[in-house]
Amino acid sequence: MTLSTQFMTMLAMVSMGLFFGISLDTYQYFLKRPTRKRSIVFIHDILFWILQALLMFYVLFLVNKGEVRVYLVLALLLGFAMYKSLFQALYLRLLKGIISFCIHSYRFLIKIIVNIVYRPIKSIVFFLLSIIIALGKGLMALVSGIIRVLRFIIRILLKPIEWLLSLLWLIMPKKVKLFVERISSKLAGYYFKIKNYLKEWIANRKK
Repeated sequence: MTLSTQFMTMLAMVSMGLFFGISLDTYQYFLKRPTRKRSIVFIHDILFWILQALLMFYVLFLVNKGEVRVYLVLALLLGFAMYKSLFQALYLRLLKGIISFCIHSYRFLIKIIVNIVYRPIKSIVFFLLSIIIALGKGLMALVSGIIRVLRFIIRILLKPIEWLLSLLWLIMPKKVKLFVERISSKLAGYYFKIKNYLKEWIANRKK
């Protein structure tokens, strides 16, 4: 392995140490270990360390074909120590600032959507519904009034016919009256039979 390759490898491992420190703090920040179940924390920890190991070996493979040396481990620890001593406090402040900015931006965006889109649409929909309901009530009242007027007119028009039929019934012979009463009673009997049959049929269908 040439000197330039060794230098690039050490630089890569120092960078990976810095990256590992950043990844570890980011992972710890989002994991919120005290509030998680131990089983979930255990699984997450295993996945995190496996991912970090694979990433480091991948970088090492790209730089020097995967040769592991003792000084590379020291370079990795050096990068991690540099992060802890020089950059950790700055990165944590930056991370919290970015997260706070994202949260405030999200809330601001939600407020904009609610105030500019949701509430106007809601007001328009309620306004249209109130108009439709008012028109429906007015139409129902109009139809009801028309029906009442028609009933009144029909009653007035049928009164002379009712009087005429009453007069004819009075002057009608008894035999004819008896015949009409028999027909009426038979028709009434048929009506009640059909009505009872339909009730029984509907009840059986429901069962």
